[in-house]
Amino acid sequence: MELKIFFTIFTAIFIAELGDKTQLATLLFAADKDVSKLMVFAAASTALIVTSAIGVLAGSFLSSYLDEKILSIIAGIGFIIIGSYTLYQA
Repeated sequence: MELKIFFTIFTAIFIAELGDKTQLATLLFAADKDVSKLMVFAAASTALIVTSAIGVLAGSFLSSYLDEKILSIIAGIGFIIIGSYTLYQA
């Protein structure tokens, strides 16, 4: 069961991160001939780990006060707002 949860989370995050601004920024840093590719990888990986840790901590904290269904609804509304704003800006 743990492996199934791992792969579900991995797949969701992997698909969400493909082609986003973070990946494009990493691509641009890696394109600089004067910058170590290992340094770009290490810095980008560390940044993603730290932001993921913040998400886990925030989710753990909020789940103590809010039901999981309410958190899902709030997240869904947030995605709709961000998507609508993105479409409006396009």
